[in-house]
Amino acid sequence: TMYHKLLTLSLLSLTFALLPLMSKSQEKEHVVLIETNMGNLKAKLYNDTPLHRDNFIRLAKSGHYNGTLFYRVVKNFVIQGGSSDSRNAIAGQAIGYGKGVTIDAEIKPHHYHKKGALAAPRQPDRVNVFKESDIAQFYFVVGKKYTPEELDKIEKSINVPIKKAILDTLRAQKKVPEFRAIAEKIKSDINFEWENNTDKLYMDDEKRKAYTTIGGVHHLDKEYTVFGELIEGFDVLDKIAALPTDRQDRPFKDVRIISVKIIE
Repeated sequence: TMYHKLLTLSLLSLTFALLPLMSKSQEKEHVVLIETNMGNLKAKLYNDTPLHRDNFIRLAKSGHYNGTLFYRVVKNFVIQGGSSDSRNAIAGQAIGYGKGVTIDAEIKPHHYHKKGALAAPRQPDRVNVFKESDIAQFYFVVGKKYTPEELDKIEKSINVPIKKAILDTLRAQKKVPEFRAIAEKIKSDINFEWENNTDKLYMDDEKRKAYTTIGGVHHLDKEYTVFGELIEGFDVLDKIAALPTDRQDRPFKDVRIISVKIIE
């Protein structure tokens, strides 16, 4: 019938419209090889952070990273590098100021700071309200392993005050004698406000497993753009992270990036 033909046509149109989206999500991820004088780090770049992915590839191909240092190494935290002013830096030189150029944040809740996460540093909130990333520098997360109890405490420390603030706000809007009578309504208002609150902390099973088995740095989540992750070279990451450093967290032995190549 004409109705079925129209339905088939509209379904076909929808399928064709969705094809670019489907192929985008299934697009192969680029893999980069970071060669250093202490060994190689191999990482994949996420496709849903395209600004950071494309920028990193552009800088790698231009040779920007060649000769720069992992100049900031903090035990149980991160190793950071890629700043142009670290190339040929003399001992004791202040490093990490780069060129002051930024790119827009691409902070995604499903990309978090587990060990090996590849992310972009940035200036603090007081001068960078939109959490824009430094255009060239990057860091790998080292972190530490958390116990399930620690994660519970972290969740509560963030979530309980949010719930209390919601309740206090709703209470203030009502007359106290009538408060009990409308308690159910307030409960549903609290649930609504809670569900729509973007500051609350929720750790799903996958995230909990990562933080308790391989470790990471939970308090960086939602604050910095994670745009990839280490897939080979965790031993090299640990080796760099264990180096003795000066007061500026720069290793006494320079960790030099020889080259960054796009291998896939």
